[in-house]
Amino acid sequence: MYYIHTITDTISIPPEHMGEEPKKVAEDILRKKYERVLDRDMGIIIAVFNISGIGNGFVVPGDPNVHMEVTFDALTFSVEVDEVVIGEVSELVDFGCFVRIGPIDGLVHLSQITTDFMSYDKKGGFFSSRSSGRSLKKGDLVYAKVSSVSMKNSIKDIKIALTMRPEGLGKPEWLRETKPRERQQNRRGRGKPRR
Repeated sequence: MYYIHTITDTISIPPEHMGEEPKKVAEDILRKKYERVLDRDMGIIIAVFNISGIGNGFVVPGDPNVHMEVTFDALTFSVEVDEVVIGEVSELVDFGCFVRIGPIDGLVHLSQITTDFMSYDKKGGFFSSRSSGRSLKKGDLVYAKVSSVSMKNSIKDIKIALTMRPEGLGKPEWLRETKPRERQQNRRGRGKPRR
């Protein structure tokens, strides 16, 4: 989910920043360039830190800027298909719920919340199941598995589909509701006679 990458890049420092401390100027430039940006290989770049290896700088004819090579670390966020994540329900809609995982939300479609039939109470702002008594509301903590990830050109265009149907996912209380003996039978397979 969260990774640290070491990156080396060349930055351009405008003439008006020549009297300032190079590390501070480099940090400002790198933050504007990298933070809150989607990189297809690394994921979402959350923060830039550990700026080091600032070179002496060079000039290019016709360009008033000074160019410097810098090395820095970047904290990134990325999810993979089949990865289990923990998040908070951030919004409920009649077709499912959105779960906040790191800096973005993933969608759990209504059919993927649980194996029970869930109905949405728009007035009360929650999903509930008549058969099991399970409910889901905004602010609930849940475990979910990433079903698909669609990366586009910007963070706002990322689409993450999640599921909570497999055993052991969903709200932590749901797992505790299942009795240990039922869990053991579920592992053996339903409908098989015990000997």
